[in-house]
Amino acid sequence: QVQLVESGGGLVQPGGSLRLSCAASGTIFSIYSMGWYRQAPGKQRELVASITSGGRGNYADSVKGRFTISRDNGKKAVFLQMNSLKPEDTAAYYCAQYRVGTIIVDYWGQGTQVTVSS
Repeated sequence: QVQLVESGGGLVQPGGSLRLSCAASGTIFSIYSMGWYRQAPGKQRELVASITSGGRGNYADSVKGRFTISRDNGKKAVFLQMNSLKPEDTAAYYCAQYRVGTIIVDYWGQGTQVTVSS
């Protein structure tokens, strides 16, 4: 059974940084594209960044230049480095594993809360 476990969320001041981690188990991992999504209260869940099995990242316009997605296939982990955080980045952040060759999410993590506030 595939499990995705996020960590690294917390409270940070505007302009600060956080690094989210997602540890995967029960999956081959290296063959799957992975993604980070976020959902703020009262809003729909949105894609923040995704990374292909080959390591190519794609980003939402709102985070380009501030966030970096990466992966370590040996550790079965995907990361989201978040810099220059803004209050509007406040949300629950979710790790996702895509179905091979598609943009369909097969598995979600439980989420980790990121709060950007002074």
